Amino acid sequence: MLRQNLDELIRFVNRSSGRLPGEAVVTARRVTDVLRAVIDSSEVRELDIHTVVSVRGVVDDYLPTTLKSFLALDPAHLDVARARGQTPVEALQEQLELMWESTSAVLVAAQTQDVDALMTQGSFMRTKFSRSDLDL
Repeated sequence: MLRQNLDELIRFVNRSSGRLPGEAVVTARRVTDVLRAVIDSSEVRELDIHTVVSVRGVVDDYLPTTLKSFLALDPAHLDVARARGQTPVEALQEQLELMWESTSAVLVAAQTQDVDALMTQGSFMRTKFSRSDLDL
């Protein structure tokens, strides 16, 4: 099921590539590549519950919500700095980079079966991505 949802998310990123900044598409695909590696590691050993929760959070919520929130914005405002001094384009890239770093940590933890690191990373992702920083 995770693999199917990831494939659907990859198709969404690809379909949206003309409306997203190029750097954001590349970073989003880096995130999906890491997620694929995590999921594929289940062929060697079953994913523990913390890994599944972390991956499911990014695949089913964090990444698509972030991208959809950006795509819903008026294109005329994408390069206008907001209260925090960031433009929506900059905020999107920052969030995607944080997701890439987080999913990379999940991959390392899954590969080394470091449950404590995985639980910490899952808590970070829930805190960081439970709402959009693109609040405009």
